[in-house]
Amino acid sequence: MKELPKTYDPASVEHQLIEFWEKNGFFTPQPDSAKPKYSIVIPPPNVTGNLTIGHILNNTVQDVYARWKRMSGYNVLWLPGTDHAGISTQTKVEKKLKEENISRYDLGRKKFVDKVWEWKEVYHANISKQLIRMGASVDWSRERFTMDDGLSKAVKRVFVELYKKGYIYRGKRIIDWDPEQQTALSDEEVIHREKKDKLYYIKYPVLNEPEKFVTIATTRPETMFGDTAVAVNPNDERYSGLAGKKAVLPIVNKAIPLIADEYVDMTFGTGALKVTPAHDTNDYELGKKYNLEILQVIDHTGKMNEHAGRFSGIDRFEARKKVVEKLEELGLIEKIEDYTHNVGYSERGNAQIEPFLSDQWFVNMKTLAEPALNAVLSGEINFYPERWTKTYEHWMTNIRDWCISRQLWWGHQIPVWYHKTNGDLYCEVEPPKDLENWEQDPDVLDTWFSSWLWPFSTMGWPDETDDLKKFYPTDLLSTAPDIIFFWVARMIMASLEFTGKIPFRDVYFHNVIRDEKGRKLSKSLGNSPDVIQVMDEYGTDALRFTLVYLSPQGTDVLFSKDLCEIGRNFANKLWNAARFLLMKKEQSAGADNSYETDVFDKWIISRLNHTIRDYLKALSEYKINEASKALYDFIWRDYCDWYIEILKIKANEHPDSAQKIFSDAIDIFESAVKLLNPVMPFITEELWQGIKDRSENDSITISEMPVLDELLISPEAERDVTDIQEIITAIRNLKTELKYAAVKGKVEISTADSSGVKMLNDYPHYILKLTKTEAVNIVKKKESETSEKQNWAYTVVGNFEIYLERELLFDAVEEKKKLEDEMIKIRSFMDSISKKLDNEGFVSKAPAAVIEGERKKLTDQQEKLDKLTRQFESL
Repeated sequence: MKELPKTYDPASVEHQLIEFWEKNGFFTPQPDSAKPKYSIVIPPPNVTGNLTIGHILNNTVQDVYARWKRMSGYNVLWLPGTDHAGISTQTKVEKKLKEENISRYDLGRKKFVDKVWEWKEVYHANISKQLIRMGASVDWSRERFTMDDGLSKAVKRVFVELYKKGYIYRGKRIIDWDPEQQTALSDEEVIHREKKDKLYYIKYPVLNEPEKFVTIATTRPETMFGDTAVAVNPNDERYSGLAGKKAVLPIVNKAIPLIADEYVDMTFGTGALKVTPAHDTNDYELGKKYNLEILQVIDHTGKMNEHAGRFSGIDRFEARKKVVEKLEELGLIEKIEDYTHNVGYSERGNAQIEPFLSDQWFVNMKTLAEPALNAVLSGEINFYPERWTKTYEHWMTNIRDWCISRQLWWGHQIPVWYHKTNGDLYCEVEPPKDLENWEQDPDVLDTWFSSWLWPFSTMGWPDETDDLKKFYPTDLLSTAPDIIFFWVARMIMASLEFTGKIPFRDVYFHNVIRDEKGRKLSKSLGNSPDVIQVMDEYGTDALRFTLVYLSPQGTDVLFSKDLCEIGRNFANKLWNAARFLLMKKEQSAGADNSYETDVFDKWIISRLNHTIRDYLKALSEYKINEASKALYDFIWRDYCDWYIEILKIKANEHPDSAQKIFSDAIDIFESAVKLLNPVMPFITEELWQGIKDRSENDSITISEMPVLDELLISPEAERDVTDIQEIITAIRNLKTELKYAAVKGKVEISTADSSGVKMLNDYPHYILKLTKTEAVNIVKKKESETSEKQNWAYTVVGNFEIYLERELLFDAVEEKKKLEDEMIKIRSFMDSISKKLDNEGFVSKAPAAVIEGERKKLTDQQEKLDKLTRQFESL
């Protein structure tokens, strides 16, 4: 049996236990095990940097379920891994090289990719260290990376199959373009933020009609060189008769058609629209509809190209200023207004997005989306919180084709080759045999193209491996709600398409962790505390417990590291309780193994099983904070604050049975420690090893979780003990108010409830000892009887009237003032209830049970007021 030091020192415990768990392979499941399986694949962290507190929350959630299921008799696989994070990682490496005045082009593709691999190794090691340190019970022997050989094979296989089915195609489309990284982005990689801008009203002369203009409103005058029409709504009487004529494009002096289309919003600006097909998605559709010229005027770097004339080579934002200056010079600016609108930015690089006409690779998503939508709507896959189902449904029913090509060097290069002489296209998993005659497509695939295969590619697909047979589909995905489209939906689509199975049964969307300013903790903002430093300062268990305890399902959580005091204090409470129990057991010399149990023993067993029931229900509903709160309340309040105090009294009264009393109490404590292990694995392992003799390689992680016994839940015992606790608390409060802490005094408790009188008469010694009073008198009174206890302090707890004998000298005036204040509060509360019950709207709409509850409140308060009134009159 391990010796428990006086104080708990996480630093001395955690590293030893990590080595102990790893050495014994507790977290490595066997595919041939007869146990039922439970599997999770970790959402792979990006190798762009270290983990944040948000990652620790998510991985704590997964660890809770992995450990809970492992202790519940399951063969558990929690599979770890990391993501290459194409654009994000490449951006980080390029930024680092820029500090050395080196660009990727200086290095060339191969050497640059080598540099990214070096970066990957550093941050992969950091991430692994953080996960190990937090106690993640993953199987490191199965770790994967989205660009390892096995996953690369799966990526190529999927691309080729989808291409041959006609789901993948190459086409010219308006896409979201990052001019800084010079790559296409998918819609989901663009974040929209409000931007304060200007709305420019520009006059376009009508051809051959001097002094007649069509004024358009735009935020982007620099794109006017790509205008190939001006459009108005045919129902807009302001522009009646204009359709079919031509306007003159300012500066360029080029005639462009005036067209009429109901797409034009008559309420925006002037109701006239400049049509720039190469630089706006909607304009592109209008251009195709009217066969307009498509003229690109901004290049891939965000600079104006040769079609911009004298503005060629100027950055798009600088060009805007110069174009406006020229238009003002020509007298063609009617007015300029302040204008706030949403603008797209690259989620990773933060560059303002440019709508860009480009040849890219796309996946046709509609066919893939239908079965994936049905899997969720049918309940085959469950979302927690359930409200995300609506969000998922909306996105899936409005899904657009996915742009999967990226003009990057870091990532899975597209498995397509073009013949150097005849232009033939070759798409296969393996490159062509006469490779010297072919040139591979230089683009790489979107990061998510490998991530959407994660649940099954990590288990060996496309090969039919033992892991794939045993552990797939997985049981739980815990992830952030902001990647429901990026990742969750696509994994469901890919899994159904390539395995015919769902990828997971439950999806838990964990809380978003924010800093004290309300900003999401993220690597890019750098606003997360260093997780290792927090663990060093407070202990890993303290961080883990605090995060889940403060995270009700479906809410955002404001975090600062000092909140970890919650978890640290709880850990210390646990440790001190264990040491006290062991010390008392060892000090007890009695050999009598029998003692008469009472209501408190029945109560603590009932509370334990009540807690197990609440704990299991909360975990099954993914309300992890409720599970942690149930344990916290049982351990801190029921066990430590109350039951241990009762144990002291029992042991003093029955010294020959003391060893048995504390031994039985340790059994209950052990059950609580086991329940807590999934949340706080380190301290619970150390305590479990320390409170009883264990074999050398035994571990709480492979012990059995306590089993719920509904028959041991006793509402009667819980009610009786609650009454005793409330009476004791009320007496303590009275003594505190009267500054009688050091005065024993006498107590009288009266009630008309016969069963209450009997119950209290069985346990007056507990009240006496725990309130430090001189005597306790239990009185049965008639229903209408009033007690005449002048100059006794008085309070009411439920059906019990409590009187505390005062000292001879006390301030009756002050006491009357206190009672008067209390009565005013009660009357105010009763008034609010009465107003609610007098409100016809409330009574007609509220459920009958709610109305009855309000009426009972009113009755209870009236009884309390009557008792206080009698006490007031007695003074």
